[in-house]
Formats: sequence, C-alpha cells, structure tokens
Amino acid sequence: MTDHTGQYPIRHEPDARRFVVVVDGHECELVYRLAGGVMKIVHTGVPSAVGGRGIAGELVRAAYDAARAQGWKVIPACSYAAVWVERHPEYADLAG
Repeated sequence: MTDHTGQYPIRHEPDARRFVVVVDGHECELVYRLAGGVMKIVHTGVPSAVGGRGIAGELVRAAYDAARAQGWKVIPACSYAAVWVERHPEYADLAG
C-alpha cells in the first residue's frame, strides 16, 4: 500500500511492521514495533548508494503520519528518527 505523498512512493507494510521504498534498485526501510498503541521506530536504513537524498527523512515522516492517522504514540528508538523528530516539532504531540 502506498500511502505517502512525498517525493518517493513509500509503502507501508503493516504485517511486516515496516515502511519501504526502492530507489534506483536499492531497498530503503524503516522498521518499527507496535504494542499498546505505541509505534517504536527501531531502525532506519538507506544504502549509501542512494544516501543524501532525504529518503530516511521521508521514511520517518511517513511513519509519523501513519501513527497520527492511527492515533498511535511514537518512540523514536532509532538514532536517526530521534534527531529527525527534534527537527520537526510539529510531530512532538506524538511523543510516547
């Protein structure tokens, strides 16, 4: 299911608990755990071959947008996601 309207067609795969996009043949992903209405972002991975394009940021934004739509709180356990949310205070209300 593609549900993010950014630059990249990010798919949310809820059964696999991840968001994924393929860019220039390279799979990029954000992995999370879900328990008690709290999404815990545990990994954001973008291969260096496609790094520096803002892909990780779009993955994190897609995750936060999905969490907001579902009424979930978010714990950014992944270091990238933690820094990202500090730079995007408009998502502070989702802090779990």
